[in-house]
Amino acid sequence: MKALVAIEKEEWARKMRRLLRRACDAAKLARERELPLKPRLIAAFERHSDAIVAEGLALHEAQPPPAARGGEKRRGRAPRGAGHNLLARFSARKNDTLRFLHDPSVPFTSNEAERDGRMMKVRQKISGGFRSLAGAAHLATIRSFISTGKKQGWKIVDALTSDPQSLAKFLRLA
Repeated sequence: MKALVAIEKEEWARKMRRLLRRACDAAKLARERELPLKPRLIAAFERHSDAIVAEGLALHEAQPPPAARGGEKRRGRAPRGAGHNLLARFSARKNDTLRFLHDPSVPFTSNEAERDGRMMKVRQKISGGFRSLAGAAHLATIRSFISTGKKQGWKIVDALTSDPQSLAKFLRLA
């Protein structure tokens, strides 16, 4: 969305970014106060989002589709720009996009989940893969344990060096 605002200068994208930031702030404030967002506020955010998507789609529908690469004629549907594709996803995935408003356990971004998976990808790129499926599974288990421990505020070294049976009991209770 940054590129649509900064490079393409699409007004709908600027409005959507501002709306999502405000919605994120409202959800964060409600979470800190341990209160749900008011249904009227959620409905207002959803209506505003729908209006922005409609504005953006109208803009993109009025524009000619981008030319095919290499000047060749393509089969299938005509290609659309990045802005149109993002608007189509906002429209089709509205409930997923705004789920953080309805459910306080859903984070605004997927940054944490992406960070959790990054180590596996780095390992795969550096070594070119894993020697066995079991090795990949072991690394995934260890990384998952460490990630969970950090999120729970554990002292990782203590957790890794503790008695395995007591640790297993603790993990089943948690």
